[in-house]
Amino acid sequence: MNPFQYASPVKLEDAVGLLGDRWGEAEVLAGGTDLVTSLKQEIVAPKRVISLKGVEGLAAIEVSADEVKIGAMTTLAEIAENAEMRKHFPSITHAIESIGSPQIINMATLGGNLCQRPRCWYFRQGFGLLGQQDGKPLIPGGENRYHAIFGNQGSAYFVNPSSLAPSLVALGATLSIAGPGGQTRQLEVAKFYRVPQRADEREYGLQSNEVITQVTIPLADLVNATYKVRERCGLDWPLVTASVALDDPAKVGGASVVLGFVAPTPWPVPKAVEVLQGKRLDEALAAQVGEVASQGATPLSQNAYKVPLVRAAVKRALLIAAGLMEANAHV
Repeated sequence: MNPFQYASPVKLEDAVGLLGDRWGEAEVLAGGTDLVTSLKQEIVAPKRVISLKGVEGLAAIEVSADEVKIGAMTTLAEIAENAEMRKHFPSITHAIESIGSPQIINMATLGGNLCQRPRCWYFRQGFGLLGQQDGKPLIPGGENRYHAIFGNQGSAYFVNPSSLAPSLVALGATLSIAGPGGQTRQLEVAKFYRVPQRADEREYGLQSNEVITQVTIPLADLVNATYKVRERCGLDWPLVTASVALDDPAKVGGASVVLGFVAPTPWPVPKAVEVLQGKRLDEALAAQVGEVASQGATPLSQNAYKVPLVRAAVKRALLIAAGLMEANAHV
């Protein structure tokens, strides 16, 4: 591990002021479940690490009549154990419960989960965010069984690693972001992620001198669910996930279907929503929506198996949301 300065401010403006003007100069430490590994593997080599653990006001869950606000430093365990979260957002709490070991869930934070770096082994082995050597992509003809089947027509083939992002996108959540000089801005989670064009870019919409402070989720009257397809029950990232939210299973008006672990960003499927609208949700319709959600995939040489998993994940997420299937059912 390369040497670095360590800072533990207690005020948000001090934390932001310690960040750098360009990526690589400084890194934010939240729960540390991703950053510590990245430091050890020298994936990042910052001059300064700024811990947010002591910053006031970043670890709370506030429920009002029309929204829930969650501080970015709230641990995943605190979110999963919160009664209001379990009542209104089972898509989030179920996603957390199947993330990994209790140790990870108790350490990892909401903001850290949203900002963790890709698990692509080319990236983790030093071949850069785009997995290239001498300017040539290694992934299309290499070991790519866990890589993207959507959104991979450009230079990026990794999958977004956040377990919570798809459900937050489906629920219409918004991020609060703090920057230098006391500036703040709001950004929809759906617009937070992007496909990088160069290896020196980040795959999310933060500037190097900004931090996420809060996530706001509207308290709309929506049934919602997340379904994950995993390799057995191993403590590892899923192969495919589907997060759904809809207003009325008896006659669907508004709905969202968002895939995870299949593209460099959380992957909304508006065509699948069109199939749902105005209809009563049953098993046949859920299967039809799953089929539509899988269309347009462009698998690589070793990951075509993800296409039928998309169909299954979407179908089962819809059935769980509608109360037609148990949440702990497995593929």
